[in-house]
Amino acid sequence: MLAIGAAAAGDWTGLPWGFLGALCAGLVPAGYIEWERGRGKWGDRHVVDRTKRAPIFFVILGSIGTGSVVMVLGGAPTGILVAMLALWVMTVGLLAVNTVWKISVDSAVASSVVTLLACVHSPWWLLAYGMTAAVCWSRVALRYHTPAQTIAGASLGAATATAFLLN
Repeated sequence: MLAIGAAAAGDWTGLPWGFLGALCAGLVPAGYIEWERGRGKWGDRHVVDRTKRAPIFFVILGSIGTGSVVMVLGGAPTGILVAMLALWVMTVGLLAVNTVWKISVDSAVASSVVTLLACVHSPWWLLAYGMTAAVCWSRVALRYHTPAQTIAGASLGAATATAFLLN
């Protein structure tokens, strides 16, 4: 998000917007997961039981939404707002699918990051899809997901992140 904020602004002034994006899209949700895990609500940070994931998605949606409102009011560059919207749409998609089928959130996030970096900086970033493939493989190897669940997550992440190209 820092790199996206900087690219959206064209200079270092986008870094605070990128930090706000990282805070809202990543740090707040991760903190919520750890807080609930510490309270014994979930066995681990992966929340493998899809029926327990809805509150997480709502926290993510609220956090990204709040961050986006702050960005709009503060005059953030359009590019970082588009990235936040893409992440918000991805989360809605993950929530919708998760109600009937377990989809890999980790694969979606890994794929969206690579896609956003490729859209913002250079298509050379697509070479980092090797890392996305490693994330997908690890989710299957750990028996948290099937190959189809990781492919679906990665596909959703890439599809929603390409919204940045419409900017």
